Amino acid sequence: MKTAIIFDCEFLCLEGSQPRYWCAAHDPDPVIAQIGAARLGLEGDFPMLGTHKAYIRPIDRFGERYALDPFFTGLTGITEGIIEAEGVGLEEALAGVDRFSDGARFWSWGKDELNMIAISCYVAGIKPPIPATRFDNAVKLLIAAGMPIEDLARTPSNKLAQYYGVEHPPLQGHEALDDALSVTYTLQHLMKTGKLRPDVFDRP
Repeated sequence: MKTAIIFDCEFLCLEGSQPRYWCAAHDPDPVIAQIGAARLGLEGDFPMLGTHKAYIRPIDRFGERYALDPFFTGLTGITEGIIEAEGVGLEEALAGVDRFSDGARFWSWGKDELNMIAISCYVAGIKPPIPATRFDNAVKLLIAAGMPIEDLARTPSNKLAQYYGVEHPPLQGHEALDDALSVTYTLQHLMKTGKLRPDVFDRP
């Protein structure tokens, strides 16, 4: 069965990091601390075929472990205890999500690969293991399904399923897997209702 991988990342921040583009002297580099991914079937009844989640030990450009800011923990629910108990190195985490993908294209709400691959690998000093050609922007899928541009601009990934009234298990916003699932449930709903054609996933 043809599949698509819908993924999301949580990356380090302090309060106010986003509007100042992580450029304040005290801002951490926006390296990832969590990856969440879901496999969506693009044939038949468009089944959910599995999920994947990994926590990453966030390392600065000098190889030291970043401490998590309380704002980041409050936003994402990711604690120092979780990172200590479950966190893996960046290379291991990327290898794991690549294995999970089994060669399928990765889709995120925007361009999360820039934090997951470009920024995180650059800061860690490692060669990006997954090429940019493997990634695409799920926003274009919603455009193809007819979502108004003005609504796209103000709807984050964790609110997308709610926007379409899709029933789903409880999800926590700013949790990588749950945000990926919000997008996945929405895409599944749009294909089941005929508003999104599966062949759109194949377009360049």
